[in-house]
Amino acid sequence: MTTTETCLLIVALLPFVWTVCAKSKKGYDNGMPRNYLAKLEGWRGRSVGAHQNAWEALALFTAALAVVWHKGVNTPHVDQLAIAFVAIRVVHGLLYLLGWAPLRSLVWFGGMICIVLLFVASA
Repeated sequence: MTTTETCLLIVALLPFVWTVCAKSKKGYDNGMPRNYLAKLEGWRGRSVGAHQNAWEALALFTAALAVVWHKGVNTPHVDQLAIAFVAIRVVHGLLYLLGWAPLRSLVWFGGMICIVLLFVASA
């Protein structure tokens, strides 16, 4: 598996990490999970947001990598951007759980820069 493929796998698994955090509370209702998740507060409630945002980021990251792969761009620069994106997304999720919204937004912006640079790398 290449570096970018490994990074894509990690980013694809991140939403599940955050949802496990949300669902780890005693009393989780698997029969009505969306109702249960909508009522969560505190860090568990924020982990639902991290879960949803991770899905959104996965779509953009997948699109950027698809373009890079389609163009046949396989450079260390692309690998570095993919690794940076993974690290940023992990930090983003942790900041989401901690409730550090301003810093989280800054980190999110860093991830978006990685996405844009991946698209630029394929040009």
